[in-house]
Amino acid sequence: MVGKFSKDQAVERLRAERDAGRAVFDALCGSGITAKFAARGGADLVTTFNLAYYRMQGLSSMAGYLPIGDANALTLELGERYILNTVKECPVVAGVLGVDPTRDMRRFVDRLSEAGFDGVMNCPTVALIDGQFRSDLEETGMGFELEVGVLGYASRQGMFTKAFCTTPEEALAMADAGVNNIIIHFGNSSGGSIGSKSVMDLDEAAQRSAGIFDALKSRLSDFIFTCHGGAIETAADFESLLEREPRFDGYVGGSSAERFPIEESVPAAARSFKSVRLKKNS
Repeated sequence: MVGKFSKDQAVERLRAERDAGRAVFDALCGSGITAKFAARGGADLVTTFNLAYYRMQGLSSMAGYLPIGDANALTLELGERYILNTVKECPVVAGVLGVDPTRDMRRFVDRLSEAGFDGVMNCPTVALIDGQFRSDLEETGMGFELEVGVLGYASRQGMFTKAFCTTPEEALAMADAGVNNIIIHFGNSSGGSIGSKSVMDLDEAAQRSAGIFDALKSRLSDFIFTCHGGAIETAADFESLLEREPRFDGYVGGSSAERFPIEESVPAAARSFKSVRLKKNS
């Protein structure tokens, strides 16, 4: 089995939304049920990876950055068993740990394609790691350039590719590798029961974005530009970001795509049943 959408088809679909003035929405899903209904609700992409899985177990998605599981094996299993067979309406993308030293990542990308994934992205990503640990990863051969190489290979194999980036340098490297969608990452998200209390606000997010857009200003039409994380919790928050930085084509929702809706609807359903009074006690 191969993916349902080629790279060109996926890009054409996203460009059509952009050209029609409709925001692209990419749903990061950790379960079959959320992936299925995000697609039915009109999501342009569905993406799965280990962070989304942990989020759907009631944990912080940041658990995906801890040494508690095989990130790439989990992504493959989520796709093969629960998501690829439930999502028909849009491309499905696999988030991969590109710096995995235990795998031949080119062979793994081929396996993702054979399983039916339409695209690949870099998540978990070392772009979210800073300080001495980031330096140590880079110096010991597990740096961001490996993620660039994995997505470049996937692109050459005809798969749609998108990349989390936090700096102009990261975005330029991914652009040169042939990535189709640049996702400007604002760090961990706020909101809900387990969102971070200290996150990048909209003004800071607009500043980060401007640096990346300006670095790619001669090639803006070549890519789809989306963003993720920080203080964006709702569609209204994304609209507020667009007031500050209008060059975005859409938003990538994680908690906003599945955790927030569940945190709101499941307690409401429980409360409604608990409000029923038994007739025999009347």
